[in-house]
Amino acid sequence: MSLFKPKFITFDCYGTLIHFEMGETARKLYADVIAPEHMDQFVADFAGYRLDEVLGAWKPYRYVVLGAIERTCKRWNIPFDVAVANKFYDAVPTWGPWPDVTEPLRRVAREFPLVILSNAMNSQIHSNVANIDVPFHKVFTAEDAQAYKPRMRAFEYMFDQLGCGPEDILHVSSSLRYDLMPARDLGIRNKVFVARGHEPSTPEYGYTEIRDIGGLPGVLGL
Repeated sequence: MSLFKPKFITFDCYGTLIHFEMGETARKLYADVIAPEHMDQFVADFAGYRLDEVLGAWKPYRYVVLGAIERTCKRWNIPFDVAVANKFYDAVPTWGPWPDVTEPLRRVAREFPLVILSNAMNSQIHSNVANIDVPFHKVFTAEDAQAYKPRMRAFEYMFDQLGCGPEDILHVSSSLRYDLMPARDLGIRNKVFVARGHEPSTPEYGYTEIRDIGGLPGVLGL
């Protein structure tokens, strides 16, 4: 991998660079109705429904989140309150980076153009990116692409905008299901999996694994 010099290094944002606090938020908002011993499963169900909600035609991310929590509440036979559900969406722009992100990315940004491809709205993402405090060449959203990852259309939109192909990038993500699985299907050979613990490692998908973004400069020979 250190011999490969990509034209662009592309990143997933939420979960990979930004501490994605959907699970923590669910634990706080539903602490009074979900017993502690069941909360891990409630959070896992919410995550599963969020993935399912993005697989169809594009819709604003607020409705992805609302649909996912409504279905989770139905599954758990608890009341759904749209005001509570909106608190998830409204919290997203306030979230900042993992502590391992900013310093290593500044080193990488001196040598390579950095690009974000995120399942976000334009009204959300730019405050999160500003919190990272690193120069990014481009930031693309699902709203721009009119498609959410793991749909290939989101990646294809990014390729078109950058004027490159899958052979030209190194893609970095902490999610196999949203990013690295479709990346492999698209022919992106150079991939990095950031093993943050929210998805299991599956090396057969062909990537270099690092524990956090602090490992990325070494992957690139910096």
